[in-house]
Amino acid sequence: MSTDPQPPAPPTTVTLTIDGKSATVPKGTNVLEAAKTVGVEISAFCYHPGLSIAACCRQCLVAVEKNPKLQPSCQQIVGDGMVVHTTDAQSTAARKQMLEFTLVNHPIDCPICDKAGECTLQKHYFEHDNAASRIDTPKVEKPKVVDLGPHIVLDAERCILCTRCIRVCDEVAGQHQLEMKQRGDHEEITTAPGQKLDNPYSLNTVDVCPVGALTSKDFRFTMRAWELDATPSVCQGCATGCNVELHHKNDRVWRLVPRHNPAVNGHWMCDEGRFTYHDLREQRLAVATVGGLPASWDKAVKAAADKLATPLKDAGSVAVVLSAQASNEDNYALAKLAAAWKAKLFVTARPDRGDRADGKLRVADVNPNRAGVAAIAADAGDLAALEAGVNTGALRAVVFLGHDLPVSETALRRLRELDCVVALATHERGPVKAAGIALPIAAWTETHGSVTNADGRIQRMHAAVAAPGQAVPGWEAVARLAQATSAKVAWTTARDVWKDMTAAVKPWAGTPWGREVRPLALRFAGSRG
Repeated sequence: MSTDPQPPAPPTTVTLTIDGKSATVPKGTNVLEAAKTVGVEISAFCYHPGLSIAACCRQCLVAVEKNPKLQPSCQQIVGDGMVVHTTDAQSTAARKQMLEFTLVNHPIDCPICDKAGECTLQKHYFEHDNAASRIDTPKVEKPKVVDLGPHIVLDAERCILCTRCIRVCDEVAGQHQLEMKQRGDHEEITTAPGQKLDNPYSLNTVDVCPVGALTSKDFRFTMRAWELDATPSVCQGCATGCNVELHHKNDRVWRLVPRHNPAVNGHWMCDEGRFTYHDLREQRLAVATVGGLPASWDKAVKAAADKLATPLKDAGSVAVVLSAQASNEDNYALAKLAAAWKAKLFVTARPDRGDRADGKLRVADVNPNRAGVAAIAADAGDLAALEAGVNTGALRAVVFLGHDLPVSETALRRLRELDCVVALATHERGPVKAAGIALPIAAWTETHGSVTNADGRIQRMHAAVAAPGQAVPGWEAVARLAQATSAKVAWTTARDVWKDMTAAVKPWAGTPWGREVRPLALRFAGSRG
């Protein structure tokens, strides 16, 4: 065995000086990102931290000592002892000149541009130039309102040729659907031969576009960006649980955009997930109903308690159904009520869609919380067992969460014949219409809570808009129903439910409210791909 001393491990960090400030960053970091660590913002158009480096806009030029030429800071990798200047006369003049060059043919149509208020070109102009134009010749005109695909419209005059959208298609979607044509000031973005911009991640091109060249048909001309409030949440489209921002106004969600989380979705989300907000407006259950007629909450829960009184004497004849579409808190509350009633517990989920799994962000499981329900009720029966109990008459009463109860027509007819069927639902659809009593609950954008994605990561949702009509959080509806049936189940806030839940569900023990975690004991089988 050799006793020779081992060579020291190579350093993993680099220390450099940026505008007189010392910065220590991981080896391989570019100067632009290193500058951010010491509070120095360098303007850029083509750079995006989630994409490859193009260095084509030249808007991020800086001076590096001992280097005779200005360098694009997005492409320049830091070196130990490097000295960088971003505010010297040469760098400042170069960036201002590049900005002026970018604006030579750019139309000044900010008053009608969808990107106004969140436009990188606007931001850089006011921060780094703010001077009157010196151009007195006609601007080059390019095509407007170009239909690139099912979701995207192009205004080629606004495009500054940063190539971000091309890289999104190539590197995120894995489909080469955009490219450049022509040269010089006639160069413009277009679809590749025989292609349309129709990949499942196409709307990410709108997010990364630094100007208003690419716009979403879904949001185009809807309202100004600065009129919207933003609330962090989690996409409910599938088990990936992409982090999103809800953009809302006047108690209505108007769009979803991805929120950066390197452990889940990076900078991206799929188009299908973006459109899930539309469902929040359709066929909502806004008032409690008894026998199909509107009723007050007091009347509805009393009617439910009266109808459940006899079946609850034989606990084995009552079914309580959790939902992989609902939050951890709503499912836990209902599971606890089932335990108090000594009722049989079941779980329903939307069937997998194998056609959507792509090895990226889209997975076959279109339920946002299958893993959470599995942790809360590991021994619950499945849909087949529930349907068998309904069809054979073994079950006399059913209390179910959500409107996703994909039973057969025979079972749906049998549901209508039971002594008592109570739905706690956001929408008036399918089996909810068959329920004798329906209790309106808040949707995922209207209440605080959490879901658990396919990787076992618990992620928080935050209330952004008010629930319609009489709707209340699902756990609160459970508490009201529990009180009417004299069950000892009660909470006053979602946080109270969280405390009880994390104390009872072992993998989540000690998890603080509001923090995202990924318990290793809860890795769910149906993960990526």
